[in-house]
Amino acid sequence: MESTLKIPFNAKLNVLDTEEQTYGCRANNPDICANCYLPEICAFSREDNICKKPSRAWKKQYQILKMGKNND
Repeated sequence: MESTLKIPFNAKLNVLDTEEQTYGCRANNPDICANCYLPEICAFSREDNICKKPSRAWKKQYQILKMGKNND
């Protein structure tokens, strides 16, 4: 697992982040993610490093980060 693709859940947004996808993996523990290494879904298996199925909590977190309300 490439450590540069493990992005903290509270990290600033990447320009490629949306409510439906993240650049890299923002899972707290990617090893137990049900989608880990799934072709065309997981950031670790895609050439563009995009996770197409982030956690259900991501949509809310994206809005918080977008508004600049994170506690970094």
